[in-house]
Amino acid sequence: MSNKKSQTVTTSWTWDFSDEVTYKGTAIQGINETVVRQISAANEEPEWMLELRLKALKLYEAKPMPSWGPDLSNLDLQSIYYFAQPEGAGDNKSWDDVPEEIKNTFDRLGIPEAEKQALAGVWAQYDSETVYHSLKEEIADMGVIFDDLSHALKKPEYEKIIKKYFAKSIPLTDHKFASLHYAVWSGGTFLYVPKGVKINEPLQSYFRMNVKKGGQFEHTMIIIEDDAEAHYIEGCSAPKYDENSLHAGGVEIFVGKNAHMRYSSVENWSLDTYNLNTKRAIVEESGYMEWVGGNMGSNTTMLYPCSVLKWDNARADHLGIAFANAGQNQDTGAKVIHLGKNTSSSIVSKSISKAGGISTYRGLVDIKSWATGSVSKIECDALLLDTDSKSDTIPDIRVDNTSSIVAHEASAGKINEEDLFYLQSRGISEDQAAAMIVNGFISPIVKELPLEYASEMNVLISMEMEGSIG
Repeated sequence: MSNKKSQTVTTSWTWDFSDEVTYKGTAIQGINETVVRQISAANEEPEWMLELRLKALKLYEAKPMPSWGPDLSNLDLQSIYYFAQPEGAGDNKSWDDVPEEIKNTFDRLGIPEAEKQALAGVWAQYDSETVYHSLKEEIADMGVIFDDLSHALKKPEYEKIIKKYFAKSIPLTDHKFASLHYAVWSGGTFLYVPKGVKINEPLQSYFRMNVKKGGQFEHTMIIIEDDAEAHYIEGCSAPKYDENSLHAGGVEIFVGKNAHMRYSSVENWSLDTYNLNTKRAIVEESGYMEWVGGNMGSNTTMLYPCSVLKWDNARADHLGIAFANAGQNQDTGAKVIHLGKNTSSSIVSKSISKAGGISTYRGLVDIKSWATGSVSKIECDALLLDTDSKSDTIPDIRVDNTSSIVAHEASAGKINEEDLFYLQSRGISEDQAAAMIVNGFISPIVKELPLEYASEMNVLISMEMEGSIG
C-alpha cells in the first residue's frame, strides 16, 4: 500500500445517517502498474494472478472508451481511488468482531437481521475488503464453499478451482471496463455448490462503497455443478459526495448439467456513481439460469447480464427493472446467446422514467445456425411519467436458422388518467395513487425478488414517485 497514514472518512447518504471509518491506507489516485502491483501484494496473491492483472492493464490502456450508449466523458478514471482497506476488515465470523461504525451501517441496511430470518449464509464487503462472512454449518457440511474470493485465493484447496474458472466466461478482452476490472479487482464472492447439492435457503452478499471518489471492483464467481441448485442475492449501495465514483464489478456464473441457478440483485447506487458492471453465465445441457434485477440509483448505468446457452435444452430467464429519475441514464438490458439445440430464453424488461430521466433497453438475442429448434421471447415495457423523460428500445436480434422462433414486444406509455382519477376518488392522494400504479406495473418482476428486497424496492419506488405528477 501507499505510505499514507490511516485516515478517517465521514459519510452520509440517502437515509440520513453517517459513519466514520478508519482506513489502513488508500491506493494512490489513478490506475497504473504500481497500483495494480499494490493491490495484488495487499491481497497476497499467487504469481499467475498478478500476471493476469498486468495483462489486463495493458488491454485496458489500449482499448478505447465505448463509442455507443450513455456519455461517459465526465468520468475521469485517473481521479478514482482503486483500493481501500478499512481497519478491522477481514474474514470475521462473528458480527461482534466487525468494527462498530461499519457494523452500524450494515445493521441499518438489514444485514444480519435477514441472515437470522431466512438466509443460509451472509457475506459483506466494505469498499475493497470483506468485513463479515458466515455460512450455516449444515450447508458447509454438504461441501458448499461460500467465501470472499480474495481470501479463497490464498487457500491451496480453493486456488485450483478458481484458476480453472477465473476469466473463463468474461474474457479479459471483452471491453475496456472488463479489462479495467481484471486489473484492479478485489473481494467478491466465491460460491461453489457440489454436484447434486440443493440449497433451499438463499445466500446473500452486500457491497457497500464508501470512499469519496472511490471505486469498487468485486469479482463474483459462482459454480453450480451438475444437478445442483442455489439462489444468490446481491445488494449494493453508496453514499453521495458530489464527486464521481465507479462501480465496475464482474460476475461469472457456471451452471452445470441439469442445474438451476437464480441470481437476484438490487442496485441502489448514489447519483455520483457510474455503474459499469459485467455479468455473464455459461449454461450447460438442460441447465437453467434465472436473472432477477432492479436498478434504482447511479448517475449512469450500463448493465446487460448475459446467458450463454452452451448445450442442448439449456434455458435462461432475464427479469429486470430500471428507474431513471432526474439526471439519471439507465442503459440496461440482457444478452442471450443460443449455442445448443432446443434452447429457450425469456427477457422481460420494465423501465420507468421521471423528471427527464433516460431509460434504454439494449439487448441481444443471437441464435446460431446450429442451435436449431430454439425459442426466445422478449417483452419491453416503458412507463413515462412526464413529457421530459425518455425511453428507447434497442433490440439486436440475430437468427441464423429457419427452425427457431423469436417474439419481440415493446410498449411505451404514460400513467392512465382514468386509473389515477379512480384512485383519487377513493381518497388516495395523487402521489400515492401514482406510486400504486407504478408498483402494479413492475409487480411481475418485484414478486420474483426475495421478500426483504421486494419490500425495499416498493419503498424506494414510492420515495422516487414523490412529486412525480403535476
